[in-house]
Amino acid sequence: MRRLPPLTAIEAFVQVARLGSIKAAAQELSLSAPALSRRVQALERFIGKSLFERRHQALALNADGERLLAGLSPALDSMSDAVEGMTSGTEVLRLRLGVLPLFASQRLFPRLAELRAAHPELHLDIDTGTHALSRLGDGLDAAIVLAREIDPALEATRLDRNSVYVIGAKSLLTGPDPVTRPEQLATLTALLHREMPDTFTSWKVAAGVPDIEPLAIDYLDSGALMLEAAAQGLGVAFMHEAHFEDAHDERLARLFGIAVESPYSYWFACRPRAMQQRPVKLFHDWLIGALGKQA
Repeated sequence: MRRLPPLTAIEAFVQVARLGSIKAAAQELSLSAPALSRRVQALERFIGKSLFERRHQALALNADGERLLAGLSPALDSMSDAVEGMTSGTEVLRLRLGVLPLFASQRLFPRLAELRAAHPELHLDIDTGTHALSRLGDGLDAAIVLAREIDPALEATRLDRNSVYVIGAKSLLTGPDPVTRPEQLATLTALLHREMPDTFTSWKVAAGVPDIEPLAIDYLDSGALMLEAAAQGLGVAFMHEAHFEDAHDERLARLFGIAVESPYSYWFACRPRAMQQRPVKLFHDWLIGALGKQA
C-alpha cells in the first residue's frame, strides 16, 4: 500500500483551505494555532510543495492547493458517509445541521415536534457555530444561513424574503421628543448584525435619508442579543420583519413605519450530493412545507 500522510495533517489542510485562516481553523479543531500550522507544514513537506499563498493574517490556496483540495473533498465525503453509516444504525437517521441561533429559536424549534411526528427516525445534531457554509461536507450535512446569495456550486433553496425594520424600545415613542422621523437616527446608536451590514445602507437609501449617520454603529453577531439590546434602550436594531414579529416582545416597537426590502434571505444549503442522502432530503422537504404553512 502506498504511504499516506497523517489524516490529522489532511484534516488541518482542509479546514484551513475552507476557512482561509489558521486561527479560525484552529478554533474549529480545538487546537492551538502553532499546532495546526505544524500539521499543515507536515503535509507540505510530505508532498514536497507549498499549498498556500500566505497573505498577512490570511491564507489562500495556490494552484497546487486547489488541485489537492479538489481531489481530497470527494474522498473525505465518502469517508464521512462510511463512518456515519456504521455509527448511526438502521433505525436512526441523523442530520448534522448548522443553523443561526435566532432562526433556531424563533422558527425551527417551535415546529420540531411536527418534524418528530412526521419522521420519528430523523434526529438532528444542531451546530450554531460560525462558517457553516465552509463546513458543509466536513462536520455539517446542511446549513440554514443568512446571505445575499449562495455559491452556485452548492444546492440551495431560498426560505424567505423579508423587509428591514427599525426596531427599538417602545419608550422611544413616548416622552417629550418621541422618535418619529428618520432624521432622528443621528442621535441614536444603530445595532447591526455582523453578517448583515448592508441592512442599514439599504434602509436609509429607501427611506430617503442616504446621508444620515447614526451617533454610532455597534456590531453584534447574535440576533437575540440585538433584540435584547434594543429592548434595553442601547440602540435601534436594523433587522428583519420576521425577527420582530416572531419575538413577541412587548418592550419593542417598530419605528418610522418604513418597510424596505432586505438584501438578505435565509437559505437552506448543502452540497449537491448531500441532497441524495435521505436525512437531508427528508429535512429539506419538511422544512419547505413547514415554512410554507407559516407564511
